[in-house]
Amino acid sequence: MKTVLMVAEKPSLAQSIAKILSRGNMSSRKGLNGVCSVHEYTGSFVGQSAHFKMTSVCGHVMTLDFIGKYNSWDKVDPAELFSKAPTEKKEANPKLTMVKFLQVEGRGCDCIVLWLDCDKEGENICFEVLDAVLPVMNKPRSSERTVFRAKFSSITDTDICSAMNHLGEPNRNEALSVDARQELDLRIGCAFTRFQTKYFQGKYGNLDSSLISFGPCQTPTLGFCVERHDKIQSFKPETYWVLQAKVNPEKESSLILDWDRVRVFDREIAQMFLNITKLTKEAKVESVSKKEKVKQRPLALNTVEMLRVASAALGMGPQHAMQIAERLYTQGYISYPRTETTHYPENFDLKGCLRQQANNPYWAETVKALLSEGINRPRKGHDAGDHPPITPMRAATEAELGGDGWRLYEYITRHFIATVSADCKYLQTTISFSIGPECFTSVGKVVTSPGFTEIMPWHSIPLEESLPHCEKGDLFPVSEIKLLEKQTSPPDYLTEAELITLMEKHGIGTDASIPVHINNICQRNYVTVESGRRLKPTNLGIVLVHGYYKIDAELVLPTIRSAVEKQLNLIALGKANYHQVLEHTLDIFKRKFHYFVDSIAGMDELMEVSFSPLAATGKPLSRCGKCHRFMKYIQAKPSRLHCSHCDDTYSLPQNGTIKLYKELRCPLDDFELVLWSSGSRGKSYPLCPYCYNHPPFRDMKKGMGCNECTHPTCQHSLSMLGIGQCVECENGVLVLDSTSGPKWKMACNKCNVIVHFFENAHKVRVSPETCDLCDAALVDVDFNKAKSPLPGDETQHSGCVFCDPVFQDLVELKHAAMRHPMHRGGQGKRQGRGRGKGRRPGGRLNPKKPKDKMAALAAYFV
Repeated sequence: MKTVLMVAEKPSLAQSIAKILSRGNMSSRKGLNGVCSVHEYTGSFVGQSAHFKMTSVCGHVMTLDFIGKYNSWDKVDPAELFSKAPTEKKEANPKLTMVKFLQVEGRGCDCIVLWLDCDKEGENICFEVLDAVLPVMNKPRSSERTVFRAKFSSITDTDICSAMNHLGEPNRNEALSVDARQELDLRIGCAFTRFQTKYFQGKYGNLDSSLISFGPCQTPTLGFCVERHDKIQSFKPETYWVLQAKVNPEKESSLILDWDRVRVFDREIAQMFLNITKLTKEAKVESVSKKEKVKQRPLALNTVEMLRVASAALGMGPQHAMQIAERLYTQGYISYPRTETTHYPENFDLKGCLRQQANNPYWAETVKALLSEGINRPRKGHDAGDHPPITPMRAATEAELGGDGWRLYEYITRHFIATVSADCKYLQTTISFSIGPECFTSVGKVVTSPGFTEIMPWHSIPLEESLPHCEKGDLFPVSEIKLLEKQTSPPDYLTEAELITLMEKHGIGTDASIPVHINNICQRNYVTVESGRRLKPTNLGIVLVHGYYKIDAELVLPTIRSAVEKQLNLIALGKANYHQVLEHTLDIFKRKFHYFVDSIAGMDELMEVSFSPLAATGKPLSRCGKCHRFMKYIQAKPSRLHCSHCDDTYSLPQNGTIKLYKELRCPLDDFELVLWSSGSRGKSYPLCPYCYNHPPFRDMKKGMGCNECTHPTCQHSLSMLGIGQCVECENGVLVLDSTSGPKWKMACNKCNVIVHFFENAHKVRVSPETCDLCDAALVDVDFNKAKSPLPGDETQHSGCVFCDPVFQDLVELKHAAMRHPMHRGGQGKRQGRGRGKGRRPGGRLNPKKPKDKMAALAAYFV
């Protein structure tokens, strides 16, 4: 019996697909990484009985990055990143050990069926999976085919079974186009970002952005927002005048007429027209025309239109809307949400999808009427050859989906029903009047057949007062004629919906990446989202774009990226060579980069006007070890210390508070120590600003505080305050936080584990002695007599935090509450509560002081 491995893109998809194919008759188990499950069942494959193993990945298995030394911002010239710097594929999420998991499940399998999402990214993940699995699979006999690709657009029984019966092959060209995009974005983005971040953060203190990033798609996206801002700033309002007439067709009613000239910009001419028309007391009907008009039903829904409506009508950001749409898709409620197509294929089961909605109270009547009277074929839209338009595949209720999930699903469903409904028809009546020599018009609309506007009421023709019945030559008395003074108004800031339209029009990004680029410019503090989801550029965003325009406009104009996107599409179609496109594009951007570096003074002139130099920002905090003058603490992101006398800047840990640490100094360089803290429920540790940026020992890396310092005798170091191996992570050491009293705690110097102990103790010290059982350092605890929890009213005790029964009830394990998930320790999860007791740490780093001088020197230098 053959064994067939099947791989989907997400665990929830794997479960849904396995359920459909096995008809619910399957066994499930967790994989070795604890995230992906494996669903097993028996069935037939290519006419033979087979054992199926259905599992998944979690998005991309691998990610592209530079090899080790090129990831250092300090040691590498950014210009080298264009060609010299070699890249490598690394595991996208090492914690998931995805490659090992795939190899374990793939070992001994005869065939593989790839159920990755059917877009370019999905094709790319197909080959990442194959690279991991093919080496461990059974070798095929002669020319036997072992790799299969399933093509599907929704998680329905029909679609999944059809995909299983019509298996194809993965598309190498589409995968290569994704590889090309990844490499271009990595090399170009990193080179420009590193150069401008280091250049400007070394000069200005209040930029308020931890990264001044550049992206081939991100920067033109910002460019659109700043272009609109510039139009608003340069707008000069003009005064104009409008002539408005009011007639009384009947005694009770009045009708306002619109002037055919619309408006004039000269006051005297406007006054002349007013004087002429005032001489006539009656308005004469010159013509009456009636025309039946049609408001077309919408085209079928694609990703870009869905994101536009989500932002403009539902108030959801594109990134958030895309996440909800993906969740609805994986749960089987809608078809695949990433598509550029607005045309349904001829064989698409429109009636089947419509029948699913026949019982929903919101639109049941409309749906039943459509099914009984017959549906209209949707309008012929654009067929991009990817997936069918976004369609509801399963009935749902508000209680099932809740909140934003229901609001998006409701819109998708209403849009789908509208595409198979009739057009809206209305009768438009236009009456032309003359008052003296001037012509005026009044227009009225009456709906004759609402069509699709019943299901999409926001598109309905507004109700208007019906026009009076009249014929050519009729005269109506003029009750009022006046001149209105108005002003032209500037355009408003771009909405997300308008920005999405511009990005699509100019070919910036894809339907999948547009939300990411818009999210990036918000995250980088280049724009802020105002009310009505309008994007207002910040000072930093405006100066950057103006700087690019000053140096090289093509860096910010959409033209060059649009041309690159076309080349990438040619790779996907097999019409362009991957290596040639890569080489040619990188060569263009390399030349642009060198010119940008040489001309950076042009952008710097703009920066000087808007931002303050480092020396003028921040407040004095701690003394420099070189000149012994106060260094200034710059709080704006990224927070750092700057010595204006030495002209040196020292980076600090982010997302916490920094304060002076008792004016204590580092024994190595005489810099005053500072204390970093993530808050009362988090962890804190002292650090030397110089050692943090220039590690003093070989076994230390940049960005390590005193709790990871291996100095053998310094009272703040790991050697003196380390207690034992972390109870959760492999490499961490639990270090006493000597500033935490009277609520004493020790915290892991690698992860977010915190152990609270000895509350209200007067003093806690780490002893040079170690525990005989677990090799952790012993702790000396000193309590006040009134508050001592020790037996027999003792006030002092020395013992092991983990093994000593006296300490058993005085120790509690928690997880630090981090201010931000980007902190090196990882995201704070406050679910674990337990005791440190009973754990067996594998030993303390440098548990004992060296006995003699030679051993001390050895420990100091090795």
